Amino acid sequence: MPSPSPAPRPIYATVLQASLGVALVAILLFAAGYPLIGGPLVTVFFALAAFGVRGHEKLRGVSFSLLIFAAVSFAMNYPAPLVRWGDFGLDALIVPLLQIIMFGMGTAMSAGDFVGVVRAPKAVFIGLACQFTVMPFVGAGLALVFNLEPGVAAGVVLIGAAPSGLASNVMAYIGKANLALSVTLTTVATLLAPLVTPFYMQWLAGQLIPIDTWGMMWSIIQITILPIMAGLIFNYFLHGRTDWLDRLMPSVSMGGIVLILMIMTAGGRDNLLEIGLLLVLISLLHNVAGYLLGYWSCRVLGLDEKSCRTISFEVGLQNAGLATGLAQEMGRMATVGLAPTVFGSLMNITGATLATFWRNRPVAPGSQSREEESLHEEIGKDQLDHRVDRVSDDGGVGVPR
Repeated sequence: MPSPSPAPRPIYATVLQASLGVALVAILLFAAGYPLIGGPLVTVFFALAAFGVRGHEKLRGVSFSLLIFAAVSFAMNYPAPLVRWGDFGLDALIVPLLQIIMFGMGTAMSAGDFVGVVRAPKAVFIGLACQFTVMPFVGAGLALVFNLEPGVAAGVVLIGAAPSGLASNVMAYIGKANLALSVTLTTVATLLAPLVTPFYMQWLAGQLIPIDTWGMMWSIIQITILPIMAGLIFNYFLHGRTDWLDRLMPSVSMGGIVLILMIMTAGGRDNLLEIGLLLVLISLLHNVAGYLLGYWSCRVLGLDEKSCRTISFEVGLQNAGLATGLAQEMGRMATVGLAPTVFGSLMNITGATLATFWRNRPVAPGSQSREEESLHEEIGKDQLDHRVDRVSDDGGVGVPR
């Protein structure tokens, strides 16, 4: 069956203009004191804008980010159908959805994703060191400075202690950074998460809420390691025979993370309304600090420009989906789960913005390090392109090809 032809470019422009009109009406309604009408229009604005920007070369990278904001806005306005259907609580879907996403990650991986550890040990070590020091401590510091309620503060620490997500791979691709290094760092950080994340939670958040270290470790193994291993085995025995899965998994992953964010937002809606703006500020500071400290740490330590950009993405973009699943397993969705929800939505906009900025400022020819050249030769361009086509998780975006 032939794929549907793309929409004519004038349609994109018309829809984008319509979204701006809807946004103006929503603002006027809020100003006039009619939030019950203005709120749903915000959802319409984001949905229209998500489609409209697809026709603009420099904006299309934020399409999925806008779709996430539309989903979150819908959940804020209509939480009831996203909390419970009869006797079934929809939060029970979060962990299975994450396992499906991680399985998809495994099917897109191979032994080539691990060669960076030996091919570029300096860059990998620095990247992992930044990932697992900058974000946990910045998160704990922000929670302390803003004197957050213990459960919410623990959520800020949790998102900081999580590994990087697959969104960093997409942003590295868009921003013309070192994609091979990005793939390696995301893979290794995810595999280290069962040890590192519970350690930091016990150390930095154990005085805020009770932390079951061994239980958290087992939860991370169930949510990430076992599904990834299953995906790797699937890929090993059926590599090249499952084109239908290659086409299906990106859509399944994107749909899964949108649904997870909607369920989390709906479950914590009342608390978000109470603390929302403050948590947005904290998440923005946390996210931007990750980009800045990741980038400049690498510059100081002598890495090449592309690797500095890559590690900036790896540090600033966290696996909000995993943090969400852990909050669910802890039974603290309405408190611990708030920071991952806000961070996961916000980082898509900031990440796409930074990636677009760097995309328009390409690295000068000849500046690529020998380690990076070796990584690309070992992993191979076809495998990297395949991985990018498959990438989509808590922070996936539409990738401009």
